[in-house]
Amino acid sequence: MRPAPVACHPMTVIVRDVRAQDAEGFARVRRAALPFMLATAEQVAFDWAHAHPDAHDRPLVAVTEDGAIIGTAQLRIAHDAPEPGIGSVNVYVDPARLGLGAGTLLLRAAEEHLVERGARTLYSWVLDGPANRAWAERRGYAPRRGAHFLRLDLTTAELPPLQDPPSGVELRTAEDFAADPRPLFELDAVTTADEPGDVGTELDDYAHWRETTWEHPLFDRALTTVAVVDGVPAAFSAAQTDGRGRYCSGMTGTAPAFRGRGLAKLAKAASLHRARAAGCGEAFTSNDAGNGPMLAINKWFGYEICATEVRHVRTVG
Repeated sequence: MRPAPVACHPMTVIVRDVRAQDAEGFARVRRAALPFMLATAEQVAFDWAHAHPDAHDRPLVAVTEDGAIIGTAQLRIAHDAPEPGIGSVNVYVDPARLGLGAGTLLLRAAEEHLVERGARTLYSWVLDGPANRAWAERRGYAPRRGAHFLRLDLTTAELPPLQDPPSGVELRTAEDFAADPRPLFELDAVTTADEPGDVGTELDDYAHWRETTWEHPLFDRALTTVAVVDGVPAAFSAAQTDGRGRYCSGMTGTAPAFRGRGLAKLAKAASLHRARAAGCGEAFTSNDAGNGPMLAINKWFGYEICATEVRHVRTVG
């Protein structure tokens, strides 16, 4: 969520539903507002086309008189959460176009849409900083928890040397599971179930996962690394790339039965080395502020915190 201070020079701004031709402008605003997250036109168009019907996704844009996209909103009902009535809305405004009221208009439209579809609790990520927090709190959102964005310069980083896997452990890529990715879905589901967060997530729809995660345009199967123990996928580090030399760890996790053996660190190290060899210059990841173990692992790799978001919540209705 980005603030929209009072405009100094009035300009008409309208909020509307996205159109197919908005994908590049939508991605451009996301990259400007959150330069530590990957966003491409292909990716946002894919996400719009593959939104789950129960999520009631409604991407919005704020547009100026001359047709320029200056703000975006992503909103959905958390249909995959164990409890009903939870919605999320994330509003981003181009930092060069603050002050025109785009954020306020986007948030208002998003909230109306979600409340009409049964949302009673709304969550939103707010980039940390006094102005952003004040903007959110004036609109009824209270801070909950933080999450850090981390960056690693792959062109200069001294990555830890690759270690030979212990006996019985094999490092493979996601591409090795192309014929049948279900074992990776099951590993993703069991690790996602206890991921830190405000809203639980249950992965139980393999067809939807295959369509929206496995086939996602940012998902890099060649760089995603899986630690297999005696033939069973036990840990993984999912990789995303944007074709611009940027790499992001989408998720790193270990099945409960295999934790404490350093398998996630092993998989992530292999993925980072592969990313650098493939020409990636920057690596990004994010961690819940309270997730000490993963923050320690990423610090060990050389990642440094580059920004913080704070999860905010508002009760409506």
